[in-house]
Amino acid sequence: MSNASNVPKASAQIRSASRVVDELEAAPEPVLHASIYEELRRRMITGKIVPGVSLSTRGLALEMGVSQMPVRDALSRLAAEGAVQIRSKRKIEVSAMTAERFADLLDCRLLLEPEAAVQALPNITSAQLKHLRDIDAALDLAMENGDVLGYMEANFRFHFAIYRENNRPTLNRLIEALWLQFGPFMRTVYGRYGTANVVDQHRVALAAIQANDANALREAIASDIRDGMGLIVAGAWAER
Repeated sequence: MSNASNVPKASAQIRSASRVVDELEAAPEPVLHASIYEELRRRMITGKIVPGVSLSTRGLALEMGVSQMPVRDALSRLAAEGAVQIRSKRKIEVSAMTAERFADLLDCRLLLEPEAAVQALPNITSAQLKHLRDIDAALDLAMENGDVLGYMEANFRFHFAIYRENNRPTLNRLIEALWLQFGPFMRTVYGRYGTANVVDQHRVALAAIQANDANALREAIASDIRDGMGLIVAGAWAER
């Protein structure tokens, strides 16, 4: 009697354990999809993916050691953000840049980024300021060596090390979306003209942070954006 009565309980425990296993096996998939999306997003922001080169779902999947499904999902999300255009299953390209689109992105950056930095200012500690100086040193070295990818990576790290301290994730995500759209284009221009003529406004921003001067920080970030974008406009459309 007692053994028979334990059968339903044992069956229930087996079913429960089976559900746990199924959940554990299923859980990594959304995490995997998110990680592939974030990796491709970061590659575009920092110029590791450039315009004029077709992206292959299969090729990216092989490179990243995953199936094509999470790559396809990531590219679909990037297309929704305006970063790539999916022309067919086998033809995916970085969205082309136009003067009008570029001007719109620049205006949006000038609206959002200086304010994001100012809102971060009260939360930046002396340790974080030192970290920013270390990033800027890496950026200077990349500029001296003509290391375009190193420059773009350090530039991204510098700006977002500031912005993340504002505790405004939605605002920062909007800014990332702007960087996502012009990152590949920046890579093309810097690759053609180098980084020797890039004006470094980061030291002005660092001095403003140390002095706790919100107005000076706002202007430093705005000047950094204008200087960098001005160089890109001059290089990109001078020959057109």
